[in-house]
Amino acid sequence: METRPLIIIGAGLAGCEAAWQAAKRGVKVELHEMKPKKFTPAHKLSTFAELVCSNSLRSDSVENAVGLLKEELRRLGSLIMLCADETRVPAGGALAVDRQGFSELVSLKIRSNPLINVVEDEAVSVPDAPCIVATGPLTDGSLLRDIERITGAALHFHDAAAPIVTRESLDMSKVFESSRYDRGSDYLNCPMNAEEYFRFVRELVAAQTVPLHEFETPKVFEGCMPVEVMAKRGERTLAFGPMKPVGLVDPRTGKQPFAVVQLRRDDSRGMLYNMVGFQTNLTFPEQRRVFGLIPGLENAEFIRYGVMHRNSYMDSPGKLTRCFELKERPGTFFAGQLTGVEGYVESAASGFTAGVSAAARIKGREPVPFGKETAIGSLGHYVSCYNGSDFQPMNVTFGIMEPLQKPPRGKRQRGAAMAERALCSIAAMLEKEKY
Repeated sequence: METRPLIIIGAGLAGCEAAWQAAKRGVKVELHEMKPKKFTPAHKLSTFAELVCSNSLRSDSVENAVGLLKEELRRLGSLIMLCADETRVPAGGALAVDRQGFSELVSLKIRSNPLINVVEDEAVSVPDAPCIVATGPLTDGSLLRDIERITGAALHFHDAAAPIVTRESLDMSKVFESSRYDRGSDYLNCPMNAEEYFRFVRELVAAQTVPLHEFETPKVFEGCMPVEVMAKRGERTLAFGPMKPVGLVDPRTGKQPFAVVQLRRDDSRGMLYNMVGFQTNLTFPEQRRVFGLIPGLENAEFIRYGVMHRNSYMDSPGKLTRCFELKERPGTFFAGQLTGVEGYVESAASGFTAGVSAAARIKGREPVPFGKETAIGSLGHYVSCYNGSDFQPMNVTFGIMEPLQKPPRGKRQRGAAMAERALCSIAAMLEKEKY
């Protein structure tokens, strides 16, 4: 007797990864996606796995927790990592991708998989098991109300995205190409002297922002803090944050500038550039005016302005298992930022875990969680077992992983030791064919 297909709601990073992994294990998948019939305020592309904020998946070094998570996913056969590696653009020690090319490649692979049937519609309730809900932090309406009915009231925070400008609109006589410490020329740099910097900060702090009607003082995720909010913490905050000039020398002066705005390539042709660390909630006219004070950006053409949006997430601890399965409804899984993981790679990792776990459940086996000594397993442990009083979205860090019994001295040495242990654990799981 043929079993019911696994229903997955949402074709973002988590949903696509989950669908790919379930299909890879012989499970028929019905993937529901509301685009292109309906878009959230943050989405623009009609394709899957759209990156709505930065085009960077952050550090690619295994001595860093997110770099380790990426390497674990590569070894486990992740679709998202396969497509990211194939569409990467130069970004120093980080993994950045051609935003549109990445989304198109994920879509092509999903749509060409014979076990995945894509259904273009909007889900209004949580389906019967087996299912995975991976609708992302912008989930709202009747679906969010149904999730709240099943799991309890959702929590919220605000998130922001940075603008994207065209290279041809920049004044390249004021801009120089370089990565920090002469590690290539992957970034464009807009240098500022002290006078230019303090004028910019004064105008930024005084600029008009878009009203947020839901809250007077909204909770904002620290990793995506709007640049104008950051600037209000102190006039030198940006110079020690996203505008720090450390490791950069202006070739026109031979000296380190007082501050610098870095632009990271956003497409494979090098025509579009993302303003690094410049997430914002300024009105569009104010973005043109204030960011036009940055040397080289006086006449910048904005392909995309920065925006801010409200994100929802579940109060997951005690309700989800380490495999992202709802304890009260076996066979119902959640994945992505809706669960309380934060970041592109973390979302894909939760989708991987939910996908393989749902496939195991369908085939009559008990899902097996990854160990806390792995980066991927630590995320499942965090969202299911956090016992503090204020559950917050979390990026992967070595701090949520199982500590080493005898950690070596030095940050890099500890990171290398954590990575070696984690990758050995992943290799052992692969050898046992549990994943």
